[in-house]
Amino acid sequence: MKDLFSQHSADYARYRPQYPEALYKWLADQVPAADHAWDCATGNGQLARHLSLIFKQVEATDISAQQLKEAPQLPNVRYSVQPAEQTDFPDHTFDLITVAQAIHWFDFNGFYEEVKRTAKPGALLLVTGYGNLKVTNVVDQIIAHLYDDILGPYWDPERKYVDEEYKTIPFPFTDIKVPHFPVSFSWSLEHLIAYLNTWSAVKHYEKKHGENPVDSITEALKHAWGTAAEHSVHFPLLLRAGRI
Repeated sequence: MKDLFSQHSADYARYRPQYPEALYKWLADQVPAADHAWDCATGNGQLARHLSLIFKQVEATDISAQQLKEAPQLPNVRYSVQPAEQTDFPDHTFDLITVAQAIHWFDFNGFYEEVKRTAKPGALLLVTGYGNLKVTNVVDQIIAHLYDDILGPYWDPERKYVDEEYKTIPFPFTDIKVPHFPVSFSWSLEHLIAYLNTWSAVKHYEKKHGENPVDSITEALKHAWGTAAEHSVHFPLLLRAGRI
């Protein structure tokens, strides 16, 4: 698994979108028990924090110690630096295993073997993430220009799984139908620009060229944004769920 986010972990925690409360309520109804959950590639602990309200114990792992430093410290959440494909958890431990905005970086076969080993019979695996945001037609066109035309060669190959909405990832489990959960926020222009700066391709571009590609579209974004303090920002939620 690639570690592309350690150097900007604080920005990642502050500006990346949250997942909807309705998703957590649905999860609570789907798990066979609420004893142990594993949030794999937890990053800044966003999912782990919500899972801690449902489960007695949450194990939250990531390969980035820097990301884990941004995570909330909670009495029933244990953070540890471990890869997705090899952990120290006992066999048949978890009622739920989650991966948010990260499975496209994994070695799929290695991770799924670890899922099968550590999950209880009948446990649930939830893979989630979000696709490209939508704001207004004009703003969307500018962001698409950044995404495709400027950053196209700088996206890692694994990004294709996000573009394909996780529909093409290997998934050796029977899919469970998941409801549609809207994901919308009111963001300022400053928040939007800060979010764009968390993209991994932006970091790759900066490393090669010594300049920030988001700067090249900032004026166009300001013009397209208009005078509104905030706009509604919408993300498509990517979801795969299966019984183990």
